[in-house]
Amino acid sequence: MNTALQTTPLNQWHRNANANMADFGGYDMPLWYDTGVKNEHLSVLRSAGIFDTSHMACIRVEGKEAFDLLNFCFTRDLSSLVQGRCVYGAFLDTKAHCIDDAIVYKFSDTQFMVCVNAGMGGAIAAHLKEEKSGRDAMVEDLSGRVAKMDIQGKNSARILAKLIQNPKTVFTKMPYFSFKGHFESDGPGASEVKLSDNTPVLLSRSGYTGEFGFEIFLAPEAITALWTGILEAGKDFGITACGLGARDSLRAGACLPLSHQDIGHWKFINHPWDFALPWADDHKSFTKDFIGADALQEPGYSSYIYPFAGDSLKKVAAGEETRVFEAGKDGDKIDLGHVLTCATDMGIGRMDGRIVSINTPDLPEDIKIKGISCGFVMVEKQLEPGTRLILEQGKRSIEAAVVTDIRPDRTARKKLETFI
Repeated sequence: MNTALQTTPLNQWHRNANANMADFGGYDMPLWYDTGVKNEHLSVLRSAGIFDTSHMACIRVEGKEAFDLLNFCFTRDLSSLVQGRCVYGAFLDTKAHCIDDAIVYKFSDTQFMVCVNAGMGGAIAAHLKEEKSGRDAMVEDLSGRVAKMDIQGKNSARILAKLIQNPKTVFTKMPYFSFKGHFESDGPGASEVKLSDNTPVLLSRSGYTGEFGFEIFLAPEAITALWTGILEAGKDFGITACGLGARDSLRAGACLPLSHQDIGHWKFINHPWDFALPWADDHKSFTKDFIGADALQEPGYSSYIYPFAGDSLKKVAAGEETRVFEAGKDGDKIDLGHVLTCATDMGIGRMDGRIVSINTPDLPEDIKIKGISCGFVMVEKQLEPGTRLILEQGKRSIEAAVVTDIRPDRTARKKLETFI
């Protein structure tokens, strides 16, 4: 192991489980276990899987003007964010390039938490401090002081119910992108969610797979017991520990971006995540001022990001060397741009010209779903859904089409009552 890499509190568990480990964002992280990426991916779609996400970082923002600071630095308009809810958006620089995407949690009018990607706690905390401009707000990087794991899949609540106190109360009125509890015993709402051993946790109904589930924040010294406890409680449900490989294929199929790959050093606009910008009803202006707003509204920007779905499970590598072509009228190929992400969602296939999932209702018994490659392309031309593309990586190529969405029948937004 590279001693320069940081580790999560679950690192030894991963190694004891013979995980295939690799550097991700400066952390020694599991890519997959002996179960393999395909089985880990399918376990989330069929039942449940758990992910070590302690490489992600949390930032505490508190004070009388904490809201003003965050609302100026974050792309989403936080004016309508209520206590106990969280929201996805991004932090941009003055060029409107994405520094990192994040989720902001509201504990009260003066207390917030920001969850960012691996290694970005210090950078985003520094960015917020630079923009304070005399505002009465405290910014504290909690990197390494908060552990995190995710449980995703339709049996997540049933499994968690075995490990938390008063599960019926906890799971009452908990819509998508809401949260309860706190990871500190003296934190706001800490008494709302506790494990059987009285460990306080922050339970967030969110995730990075497109499927029903939760993100769980807690003290680093308590996460191994929770991790192993969930695996034991989920045995009858076929729960599986999942690595970053399945996390990547699941999020790609769910049409979710990877920071610094699908969003990064280009303008945060003309992409599938338009909801992360505070557009007014006319979709020409913004509901608030924020860092990067002026640059986003400058004319002449002509780069576009689109989701695509391939014709088979065959995929290509992501990167500028993998070119995106549109077939011309005379058989020639027009170079449009490059591939940002290409993964294989093993839980989807095609039927009668449309994409279906293993969770699509009323599938024929004889249908065989083998998976479809999918991801995102960046091109220098506006494209319509259905546009046929050729993705070329040297001598390797696949055919694909622009789509508006990828894996259908996802469960993330369904009512919690459906799963308890």
